[in-house]
Amino acid sequence: MKDRAKNTLTSRIETEIDLLQRHVALLKAIMDNEPIGIIRLSEMLAFPQHKVRYSLRILEQEGLIEPSPDGAITTAKLQDFLDNLKKSLEALNATVQELREQLE
Repeated sequence: MKDRAKNTLTSRIETEIDLLQRHVALLKAIMDNEPIGIIRLSEMLAFPQHKVRYSLRILEQEGLIEPSPDGAITTAKLQDFLDNLKKSLEALNATVQELREQLE
């Protein structure tokens, strides 16, 4: 999403979507490789370690992951979150489509 011309009407939502993409990428990597640590996540996903730490903190606050002696692992709350995220994305997609149609 970094290629788009930024403007005040869309810059905030683009920033939030970029952040959501990073959080989801980390969740997917944790699901596929758990337990996994910060350094390995950083190398695997090519995100700086400070951004990985921030995302891990957010994911832990949401109850989606938890620390273990060997690295981050997912929790039982993960599947419900993923189901709700898919529904939210479908609703957002419909809204974006409506906005597009208004511009035609």
